[in-house]
Amino acid sequence: MQSNYLTVRQFSKKHPAFTEASLRWLIFNAEPREGSNGKIAGNGIGIAIFRVGRKVLIDEARFFTWVESSNVEAVQRDAL
Repeated sequence: MQSNYLTVRQFSKKHPAFTEASLRWLIFNAEPREGSNGKIAGNGIGIAIFRVGRKVLIDEARFFTWVESSNVEAVQRDAL
C-alpha cells in the first residue's frame, strides 16, 4: 500500500470536511499530556502524523483508518 502524505493545508483542500483548524486541533491533542487535573489522554491520531523538521504531514490512509476506528469505539461506548 502506497502512502500519500499531505500537508495540513493540502489535506484540508482535498477533504473539505476537515478544516485546517480542526486538523491542527487534532494534531495538538494527539499525545497524552499533563493537565491541571491530572493526565489527559491523547486522541490517538499520532499514528497518521509525521513531522519532518517543522513540516507536519498527514498519512491519508492512516488518517481515515483512525477515523473509522474512532467511530467504532464511540458506537461501542454508546452501546454500554
